[in-house]
Amino acid sequence: MTVTLRALQAGDEEAAVRWAADEVFCRAADWTPGLAPRVVRRHWQAIIAGGDPHFLRLGVIYGGALVGYVDLANLSAGAGELGVALGERSLWGRGIARQACEQLLTRAWALGLARVTAQVDAHNDRSHALMTRLGFQESGKAVAAPDSGDQPPVRQYMLLRPR
Repeated sequence: MTVTLRALQAGDEEAAVRWAADEVFCRAADWTPGLAPRVVRRHWQAIIAGGDPHFLRLGVIYGGALVGYVDLANLSAGAGELGVALGERSLWGRGIARQACEQLLTRAWALGLARVTAQVDAHNDRSHALMTRLGFQESGKAVAAPDSGDQPPVRQYMLLRPR
């Protein structure tokens, strides 16, 4: 099956509500577990409505269904930060996230970005492997600020636009 990206649309928040009910997914995606469906819906409806010029989120479509998302956050004239999450755990490990990220990177370069960064939870081995397969280079480590709660340390990655 083919992986495609599309703009988010009304109704996609219901998939996010389903994903938010999966505690394993929430921990992997750094979502707050146990959020009420109305809170998830309201958050996603705001994302779907758009309006933030520094943030782009696209739905990942596989088998005709919305199975996750990719995004570019903190967009500036020359850079953005990649994010990816597959809400359907049964699809983890099948290369869907890699294909979605490759498509997003193609868009990033077409937008004129010179570099894309990413931050990965230090304990998320799958995501570190994904960054390596995509060609990212580790560029540092970060520890959460003391007042940020139980945020785990992260490894930072960077990928420069191909010449």
